[in-house]
Amino acid sequence: MTGKPETTTHFGFETVPEGEKAGRVQGVFSSVASKYDIMNDVMSVGIHRVWKDAMMDWLAPRPGQRLLDVAGGTGDISFRFLKRAGHGHSTVLDITESMLVEGRKRAEAERMSDSLDWVVGDAMALPFDNNTFDVYTISFGIRNVTRPQEALNEAYRVLKPGGRLMVLEFSQLPNPMMQAAYDAYSFNVIPRMGQLIAGDRDSYQYLVESIRNFPDQDTFLGMLRTAGFGNAKYRNLSLGIAALHSGWKL
Repeated sequence: MTGKPETTTHFGFETVPEGEKAGRVQGVFSSVASKYDIMNDVMSVGIHRVWKDAMMDWLAPRPGQRLLDVAGGTGDISFRFLKRAGHGHSTVLDITESMLVEGRKRAEAERMSDSLDWVVGDAMALPFDNNTFDVYTISFGIRNVTRPQEALNEAYRVLKPGGRLMVLEFSQLPNPMMQAAYDAYSFNVIPRMGQLIAGDRDSYQYLVESIRNFPDQDTFLGMLRTAGFGNAKYRNLSLGIAALHSGWKL
């Protein structure tokens, strides 16, 4: 008797069993955790900060809101959210504990300690009750989730009615020539930077490949709608190098 074929997924350009991806992603981020924030600045020439500020501008945090920051890593989005809100609470959730450890070391984490929780958890099986959070964010993380649609379904579940989802992720440029130029930079320069700064070429090779495997803007917008989100929209950032997707639990 033959067993049921094992479901596979992408890990960069490699095809792997679904059950292996989360562990391999943890390995990547455990390896780069101590240099993650520095590498973000180097790889994007600091533009990731502009993108995150654009995320906050569109999100417009309000006082007293409760945020779930999934794949929140070192806390960058949570710190911005709490500063904009004035007061509120953020739960930073990440599957990789070493990323959370690095986040807790940051000066902002100490200043905001009364407004922050740090939780190790899986985006596809959130350890929270239904209708718990006002806002759900995931920034440069959903492309690393084994089944992104399940993560979006979970986001919808834990948001309160009237709650908002916002996703910041690398995306696709609409112009093929510009995309080719960006790919040339990504595949030739970023892994070398990873080797020089973080001592890890392979992890950054994966991160570049994972961007190319992620759905384009309109396809991902359809996934938000499939999860149940209403008034779903997106905005391109830097001509589509990154994109913001927004949806509401109506």
